[in-house]
Amino acid sequence: MADATAIEWTDATWNPVTGCTKISPGCDRCYAERFSERFRGTPGHPFETGFDLTLRPERLDQPLRWRAPRMIFVNSMSDLFHKDIPKEFIDRVFDTMERATHHTFQVLTKRSSLMRDFLRRRYGARRGPVHMWFGVSIEDGSKISRIKHLRDSPASLRFLSIEPLIGPVGTLDLSGIDWVIVGGESGPGARPMHPDWVRSIRDQCLHAHVAFFFKQWGGLRPKSGGRKLDDTEWNDFPDVRERYAVAAE
Repeated sequence: MADATAIEWTDATWNPVTGCTKISPGCDRCYAERFSERFRGTPGHPFETGFDLTLRPERLDQPLRWRAPRMIFVNSMSDLFHKDIPKEFIDRVFDTMERATHHTFQVLTKRSSLMRDFLRRRYGARRGPVHMWFGVSIEDGSKISRIKHLRDSPASLRFLSIEPLIGPVGTLDLSGIDWVIVGGESGPGARPMHPDWVRSIRDQCLHAHVAFFFKQWGGLRPKSGGRKLDDTEWNDFPDVRERYAVAAE
């Protein structure tokens, strides 16, 4: 776990799994792969095996030992619902999250149907815990089916990470969605993001009363283009007070 992160919409990261494989164009220039592969073959380094999928059971209890409440991005260096991660191990990750109710966990996947199916098995007809947020990552209009998978899952809070945004997404059905994050790609060869693609998403969020967070324009470095959209920083987070009040009853 990292107790500090440059990711604007979270406080910390927790990686009980590292490594992944590509499944769509949004993965082409994966920052996590680029970082991990720098250390492949370095004896004793956490990424000695590069970006190969690796279970890290020694990290499973880390959030329980972190006493100060945090927003924690789960598996920033992997995808918890990768098909090669045993369901039993995912259950152990969930056991930790469910126990650590003083934190807020943010779980993000591109494998949206696998997440939906897992959450249905785990929670049945009831909603998942309110301190566990579940989201899907989409990069353009060809991947919006992931939103339906998310909507069909029993998550208490649902969010979209539209990053890297590499093409227009078109009209979004934001019913049942609580939060939308948008960001451009960064790193060598970063694909440019058109301002009108971002404006369209922002305007749809405003119309649907969905919290909108603009993370970055991207470029060679994450902060190359800054964070302002039309001279404004958009830093909205979902309002979870009502959900917590219902859960307390």
